[in-house]
Amino acid sequence: MSNTPISKILDNFMEEGIKLTPIGATMLGVPGLDDQLDDFSMVGQEKQADLARRTLSAIQAETPVNEFDRIARDVAVERLSSELKLSETLESNILFNLIASPVTRVRQVFEMMNKDNPETISNVVKRLNAIQGAFAGWKSSLEFAAEKGKVNSRRQVLATVGQLETFSKGAFTAVASKFDGTGKNEELLNAAKNAEKACGELAIWLRDSYAPKSAPQDGVGEERYKMWARHFTGADLDLRDTYEWGIDQLNTINERMWVAAKKLYPDAKTLREVADRLDNDPRYTVEGEEELLKRLREFIAKAVERLDGKEFDIDPRIKNCEARLAPEGSASAAYYMGPSEDLSRPGTTWFPTMGRKVFGWWNIVSTWYHEAVPGHHLQVATTKINTDRLNRFQRNRVWVSGYGEGWALYAERLMDELGAFEDPGYEMGYLSAQGLRAARIVVDIGMHCGYKDFNGEVWNAESAFKLLHERALLDEISARSEVDRYLGWPGQAISYKVGERFWMECRESAKQRLGAKFELKKFHSFALNLGPMGLDPFKREMALWDGN
Repeated sequence: MSNTPISKILDNFMEEGIKLTPIGATMLGVPGLDDQLDDFSMVGQEKQADLARRTLSAIQAETPVNEFDRIARDVAVERLSSELKLSETLESNILFNLIASPVTRVRQVFEMMNKDNPETISNVVKRLNAIQGAFAGWKSSLEFAAEKGKVNSRRQVLATVGQLETFSKGAFTAVASKFDGTGKNEELLNAAKNAEKACGELAIWLRDSYAPKSAPQDGVGEERYKMWARHFTGADLDLRDTYEWGIDQLNTINERMWVAAKKLYPDAKTLREVADRLDNDPRYTVEGEEELLKRLREFIAKAVERLDGKEFDIDPRIKNCEARLAPEGSASAAYYMGPSEDLSRPGTTWFPTMGRKVFGWWNIVSTWYHEAVPGHHLQVATTKINTDRLNRFQRNRVWVSGYGEGWALYAERLMDELGAFEDPGYEMGYLSAQGLRAARIVVDIGMHCGYKDFNGEVWNAESAFKLLHERALLDEISARSEVDRYLGWPGQAISYKVGERFWMECRESAKQRLGAKFELKKFHSFALNLGPMGLDPFKREMALWDGN
């Protein structure tokens, strides 16, 4: 793979791209740029766009030498074209939220730095002092877009203000203490204070200068939504059909919830009551952060042991997956970050405590199958080590939410099929996760495209919150956080359930086509080794699988 012209072009794209994204370099584990931050100005963004244009033109002029090469070219063409469209319309510039923004990238990168390297403290100092300049660059790009009438919604702006204010009150002092437990390094402490000051100043500018110019409406409208949905899923979707399918899925899931609910609390009057009782049921709760981390790590190890050699052949290099607490100021949803390119830093799951000390284990179980094994960790780490089939671009640069999140939700369903949720409490957790993803389709498409809710009114933040709280069983904090997330990330929320739909359709199609020749482990192996790609091309490639 590495010797084909297409692979060489994409390798060069990676090398040049890494120089433009020091944060990305740290995430990959590539040394040499750990003292720098990205250039978020229009100049920096245009450099990345120009590199993508040149790369796209070069690979389109090449002829693939084999099937692997063809897939690599097709994946790159689809991804780079999508990214360029978002860049050229300024969409990728103006949309930011509590999960995806320069603010979150800057904060998260310090969590991924290796504190054992002798030069790390010096790099951290330089990086902390660079935050003010990085934010100034981002501010200038937001002003540039605003002059062209392109702005984010006020809800997302003010949410980011709150995040920055949280960071300004000690977040980087905590970073400094992580790298120097003595607390005596004055240069490091001063740099942390400079970083917190930069957060405070940006919060003031966003609130006082940018927010008044921001869009008062939350939804982006159907035209913009289609662009983002296409980017996040890699599929051309019929939005109305997808919306109606989401409603049907949610109704089916809620019916099964009631079956489990009657096993738990026969006297329960609402599903919300069942969730509240589970949150306080000592059979299904964990007390304390340390105990939670201990349980999560043990859970991951047991999942690996349970699945290896049966449904999967898990490479020994990727059996380790870490569990950590998310930094304060994170959104309420758990998340995963993949291993470094050389595997020296393991894949890591992150749990946001949101100030809580008691945690509902009943709905964490399914989530950790999603985030770790057989979900994101198995999928992402398998891609990382697949050097025989996938080039560096595919292994480290491509992420299509429909394929990735679709797999992780499929992984939860697989564990249900394998009997992991026989306990009705954990079954309710699994069903609430499935219900959440179905509800996301309904409210995400509904809010952004102006569809009517079940009461005949246009979907809005409050009606979406009510659906998530009462029928997907999210607690109040998480439900409100989720609504803000969807409104700031159009099309991303539907990628989970839509992606799972594609995965299940591919599996059922293969079973019908191959008959007795179909083997689940081989299906998983072939599909994961294809590497990340859009859902439409994924479906086409899976239709070619001969069962071997």
